[in-house]
Amino acid sequence: MSPDEPLTLLGGLTAADFLRDHWQRRPLLIRGAFPDFESPLEPDELAGLACEENIEARLVEEHGPEGPWQVSHGPFSDTTFARLPERDWTLLVQAVDHYVPEVAALLEAFDFLPSWRLDDIMVSYAPPGGSVGPHVDQYDVFLLQASGQRRWQLGGQVPDDAAILDGLDLRILERFEVEAGQDWILEPGDMLYLPPAWAHHGVSQSADCMTFSVGFRAPSADEAITSFADYIGEQLPASRRYGDAGMAPPADPAELDDASLARMRALILETLDDPDQLAQWFGRVMTQPKYVDQLVPAETPTAPDALVAALQAGEPLERSPGSRFAWRALGGDRATLFADGDGLACSVGLARALADGAPLDAGLLAHEEAPRVLARLLDAGSLAWADDFEE
Repeated sequence: MSPDEPLTLLGGLTAADFLRDHWQRRPLLIRGAFPDFESPLEPDELAGLACEENIEARLVEEHGPEGPWQVSHGPFSDTTFARLPERDWTLLVQAVDHYVPEVAALLEAFDFLPSWRLDDIMVSYAPPGGSVGPHVDQYDVFLLQASGQRRWQLGGQVPDDAAILDGLDLRILERFEVEAGQDWILEPGDMLYLPPAWAHHGVSQSADCMTFSVGFRAPSADEAITSFADYIGEQLPASRRYGDAGMAPPADPAELDDASLARMRALILETLDDPDQLAQWFGRVMTQPKYVDQLVPAETPTAPDALVAALQAGEPLERSPGSRFAWRALGGDRATLFADGDGLACSVGLARALADGAPLDAGLLAHEEAPRVLARLLDAGSLAWADDFEE
């Protein structure tokens, strides 16, 4: 796809225009982003997912039996849904793209963004009046209206210390003022892009209102610093320590003087300022699966020869639902393939083939390292034989 090609998904903007003017800057309402859109998921199917073990689901009741804005966590039962009123509640199910291939297919439309930035597709269902209150998210999100109608109101960017209502499991803003011209009703196929920290309030206007939220992950500074420091620390020898050879006699033995602080600062910065290590850490952290228990490691190690024979016989491999892949060039023809928080050295061609969503068939055997790398990914649960998904 050319970055200069106008996209219906972006309301006629090119990817370059969108990234320059809107991404992480300001909202964008896109009417008919998905023309003639028909939801690939029915409300009953979403409710069924919410009843399954190990699927993250929440129920938000504005007037719950235990108090206002009551939040319950799944798995739920038919009894739960049977007791609900005719309005003012919302069901939210995370990572529906991991369980419904037709929902996952929607992600192909967002290939103008780095795939490793993607978090998941959350799906919400609500009868009339259903909402989770005015709030702020700390990530980029595309809100695709899948069925019914939802009214969206925006209140502008808010500071980190904006007041929220006390005593709730939801971070509902204490104050929410709708900005002029930022009030719309979305129909199926319409989409609203919101950058981080933008106050918004969505309320269902009809029965069977479903919204698909395509969210993008971004580590916070505190998460990144802690994680990178841990990654570096695991590789450092115990002998690398604070040193003060050649220091002058202290004026006061109890004083932490500027020279001592400068030596400590230099130790920390020199240790952390390693671009190659940063790249290896970043690839691992940005491909960590959302739910580790979704990956099912092989019970016995995969024999590369048997893997080759199976591929040559026409048995295809598939990426496991929820698996994440990325790659980074190392120089020459070498690269690191990142898969579900791990890093594997291989050729650039093989890394790209595995990370770009192409079919995983015998064509991969053109790469000399394919049997070793594929076996490793099978053993880790990042890949599986297609027949295993049909069982």
